[in-house]
Amino acid sequence: MSAARPLSAPPDPAEIDHFVYLRVGWDDYERLLAMRGESSVPRITYLNGVVELMSPSSYHELDKKRFARLLEAWSETADVQLEGYGSWTLTDEQEDCGSEADECYTVNRLASGDQDRPDVAIEVVWTSGGIDKLEVYRKLGVREVWFYERGSLRFFALRATKSYVETPLSEIIPQLPRDLLLTCMREPDQTSALRALRAGLRNT
Repeated sequence: MSAARPLSAPPDPAEIDHFVYLRVGWDDYERLLAMRGESSVPRITYLNGVVELMSPSSYHELDKKRFARLLEAWSETADVQLEGYGSWTLTDEQEDCGSEADECYTVNRLASGDQDRPDVAIEVVWTSGGIDKLEVYRKLGVREVWFYERGSLRFFALRATKSYVETPLSEIIPQLPRDLLLTCMREPDQTSALRALRAGLRNT
């Protein structure tokens, strides 16, 4: 039997996510995006004249990748059509905001070039930043935001009132096996996590 990963131990100080904040206008934000180009780092979030540059740690990236692999493997078994867009850069000049989720997906929609927003944005939290991510996603009109943080998974659904409400399960994918995913996230490596997912699905 493999040992579970410790979830509560503090990370090495050299392995935390690093944040830089700048006060800039929209044109400068767009220039920062252009300067970074196709690179995945730093992740850039913008809200009301403040830019957050985040350099993710290896802990963060391992959890992000593990969660995405589990979710995508489960969706294939459950016949849920997910289209993954990675860290898709979403911007809205009128709302003065922009963001890049750790992972994002459309759900039960055919892939096409005219998609303007994902249905689900996923944020992995190792070190919290200073910008209110829910406010950014609210302005961007993303239907659901999921936060994974060291063994917990929280769902926020956008209402017609343009505000988020925390829900016990995803409303877009209500059959998502939340507890099984969290159990698999505790496995010592990604391959073991996928094996645990398959075993758990066989036993349900």
